[in-house]
Parts: sequence; C-alpha cells; structure tokens
Amino acid sequence: MINNVVLTGRLTKEPELKFTQNGVAFMNFTLAVQRNYKTDAGQYESDFISCVAWKKTAEMISGYAHKGSMIGIEGSIQTRNYENQQGQRIYVTEVNARQFHFMESKKDSQNNQQANNNQSYQQGYAQGYQQQQPQQPQHNQPIASEINEDDLPF
Repeated sequence: MINNVVLTGRLTKEPELKFTQNGVAFMNFTLAVQRNYKTDAGQYESDFISCVAWKKTAEMISGYAHKGSMIGIEGSIQTRNYENQQGQRIYVTEVNARQFHFMESKKDSQNNQQANNNQSYQQGYAQGYQQQQPQQPQHNQPIASEINEDDLPF
C-alpha cells in the first residue's frame, strides 16, 4: 500500500512545541497550501491542511520556522478519533509529517515575517479605527477574522 504525501505551504500560526506525558515532543500545525488554478474571479484559493510532527521534526520546525514560513513536508495521511468532553466521538484526518524542508532563504523568511508583523499591526490599527466608527449592518456570513481555526471541520 502507498500512503505518501508531499505538501508545500505556509504555516498559519506560530509553531508551538508540546510534549506527551512520556516526554515525547510533538506539534500540531496547519499548512496553507495554494491551489494550482485560479477561480472564475481570477483568485487563487488555498487549502488549510492539518498536520502533526513528532520528535526531532517537531523540534526543528518549532525552533526555526515561524508563522508564514514556507516549508515542504513529506509524510503520510493518518486518521484517529477520540471522545471529547461532551462524550462525542471526534474523527480527525491529518498529515503525519516525517520530514520537512525550508522552501525559502533565511532572508526571504525574515522579510516575510516582518511583513506579517507589519500586516498584524496594520490590521490591529484598522480594527481599533473601525471600533470608533458607527457599526455597519451585519450580514449572516462570518468574515475570515471571525473564524476560529479550531472551529474548522478539517
């Protein structure tokens, strides 16, 4: 049987290294992977792929990558399930990353991180400005900034 996945994408948030009760390093992360084609509106869409890395791979990603870093991973798809606090069975499909590769130079990565920091500052400023403005009528569709990554079904 073949179960091999190769992805190139950008980290959606700062990597956070965690440890199991037995002291094994791991991290869950999401890669934003741009599709190869444009929509009818001329835009590229991205898929947000849930991934997990273990041991040295997790330590290396968390130690050297940051939000917005473009990395390539090699691994396999795995499924698991667990029972949440409400007693519901939760099913998870994710990529188990065995290896990773930096896909941009350190300089490009630092420039990208600085651009992300500037964008976060500008968004924070804009949100503060918007809070001072009269509220516009709300639509039923959530905007991207209101969507919590934990609420996504994937």
